Amino acid sequence: MTHIVDRRLNGKNKSAVNRERFLRRYRHHIKKAVSEAVQKRSITDIERGEKVSIPARDIQEPVFHHGPGGRREVVHPGNQEWVAGDTIPKPEGGGGKGQGQGQASPDGEGMDEFAFQITQEEFLEFLFDDLELPNLARKKLKDTEAFSYVRAGFTSQGVPAKLDVVRSMRGAHARRLGLGGARKKKIKDLEKELEALQTATEDLDPAFSHQDQIKVLEDEIARLKANVKRIPFIDEIDLRYRQHQKQPKPATSAVMFCLMDVSGSMTQMHKDIAKRFFILLYLFLKKNYKKIEVVFIRHHTSAKEVDEEEFFYSRETGGTIVSSALKLMHRIIDARYSPAEWNIYAAQASDGDNWNDDSPVCGKLLANSILPLVQYYSYIEITPQDHQMLWYEYEKILEQFPQSFAMQQIADPADIYPVFRQLFERKVA
Repeated sequence: MTHIVDRRLNGKNKSAVNRERFLRRYRHHIKKAVSEAVQKRSITDIERGEKVSIPARDIQEPVFHHGPGGRREVVHPGNQEWVAGDTIPKPEGGGGKGQGQGQASPDGEGMDEFAFQITQEEFLEFLFDDLELPNLARKKLKDTEAFSYVRAGFTSQGVPAKLDVVRSMRGAHARRLGLGGARKKKIKDLEKELEALQTATEDLDPAFSHQDQIKVLEDEIARLKANVKRIPFIDEIDLRYRQHQKQPKPATSAVMFCLMDVSGSMTQMHKDIAKRFFILLYLFLKKNYKKIEVVFIRHHTSAKEVDEEEFFYSRETGGTIVSSALKLMHRIIDARYSPAEWNIYAAQASDGDNWNDDSPVCGKLLANSILPLVQYYSYIEITPQDHQMLWYEYEKILEQFPQSFAMQQIADPADIYPVFRQLFERKVA
């Protein structure tokens, strides 16, 4: 019998396959736990993992055992009370009593549960399950940080681990044919000539005797065969090693534009809701792109590119001109983010307040200048009140660009994640 012992060391992820199988099996419970976590904790704390509990009844495995009744023969060691043929009465009360100390719950389910921790990557995977980026495109590679090694032919120098046996043997065979082919052909010719001499009845050459000619041929054949044998079966010049080259690994880049109204009508509550939505969008883009840049544009009557701190926490007063932010975004795209190299996404947050004369200008800017350049543009209106002129103008844009433009209303923080899922739900082909 052959015994094969695998002495390779286990890697640090030796249980990864079992864990993936477990996550697939209890996907329903994990998605439910992730959904509850989104409702309970802040979006700013969304990246960490989550503790998931599964009822014990859902992880039980099927077990085969004897049912009640019937005839059974059992041997109990150390029995001092019963002898063969005795009948053992059934226990009173209809069954045995376990030693558990737990109390029954009022809803009929026990307290025992199996709990485990899912990682940050697994949490985000379940968080964004069934979502997709509309018009996801692969653009020119930029700022590549990862590399991979690819095959780049063969070399005559290398380490034994990269030796290509087939290629080396092929080279050795070709060398043996090249060096010994002419000698082997000459040996065959001499062997035919020797056979003719051995079968001849008289000397073919009067200058030499019959035996002398045979002796000369035999010596020449022996010399040639010795030369062929001295040709090595494989030589160092035959060895070929696999060569690998370091090649940049494909990685696409994306830019995310965050546009927000910071006029006097936008309270801190409105800004907090917008911030949570922007963070969700950033995490979602992070799943799909290696490199992401974020551009913050705030506006009231005029627009300005700012950092994150000023974007979310500065206070302004005055009216609102939304078109100023759209014009600034278009200038930034022209200056820094070529659509041929970048995947461009934009999210705009506002309470819907805008000068009536400016709303048609916003519609024209979106339709003619911005939407042709971006992969996706989402607009959220943070208000429980009725819509204003900007919303109705954007509805016209939605009819023209249903694939690259989307809009939703958010009334309170509980609507953030449902609205996000509606904006980025996977389209059924």
